[in-house]
Amino acid sequence: MKNRVLVLFLVLALFSCKKDGEIFLATTTSTENSGLLAYLLPVFEEESGYTVNVIAVGTGNAIRLGMDGNADVVMVHAKEREDKFVAEGYGYQRIEFMYNDFVVVGPKSDPAGIRDLSDVKSAFSKIKEKNCGFVSRGDDSGTHIKELTIWGDTSVDFSNYISAGAGMNAVLTIAHEKQAYCLTDRATYLSALNRLDLEILVEGDGILLNPYGIIVVSEQKHPHTNKKGAEAFVEFLISDKGQALINSYAINGEQLFFANYKKGE
Repeated sequence: MKNRVLVLFLVLALFSCKKDGEIFLATTTSTENSGLLAYLLPVFEEESGYTVNVIAVGTGNAIRLGMDGNADVVMVHAKEREDKFVAEGYGYQRIEFMYNDFVVVGPKSDPAGIRDLSDVKSAFSKIKEKNCGFVSRGDDSGTHIKELTIWGDTSVDFSNYISAGAGMNAVLTIAHEKQAYCLTDRATYLSALNRLDLEILVEGDGILLNPYGIIVVSEQKHPHTNKKGAEAFVEFLISDKGQALINSYAINGEQLFFANYKKGE
């Protein structure tokens, strides 16, 4: 928690003295940890002349940065939060431009017996009933929000439930070390696979779909923001070239994100 607070203070200091050609992007750890941004940004920066400063935090913190006017554009994955952000006038429009999915990973021994279950809520129930280790992001990120949705009204205060308050890479490391279960976006898991002794055990349930939206922060709310630069970045992502680049990003031959911008929507 202290490290995240320090990061946010540093961001505020940098944002307050940014240059005209800079864009501040508040986004999730998954887009950075997966390597997607490192793949996309050099192309955009070379073509546009803008420099993108990435602030990779949980979705809740990314949205708060936008609300406070400390980011020019927000890229996150929690649609209800995004719609609320726009409805309250903090952003102009939520544009959905790509998706991937969440998966439940855990030890090969699978002590909860959830392997290949088609219903992720049943899998969570079995993990709790058997009091198996489960590591949660616990950080108001899009992944954490999705996890709480899956738990629903079920209490998650069983003794082997760990709320890490950390990013996805850190949570995967903890789950690996403790041979516990966790919910993760597939892209971050695949990008870290070579250092993990964890397997995908549950996937494919419709609730695990993970759409990403991008929103330009309102210049009316925050006149100091770089609306022109933010819009240029959005246009790049939804262009034919940007969408093709998203689809072409792969690790070990496996596509990590799927472009889905639909013109006119």
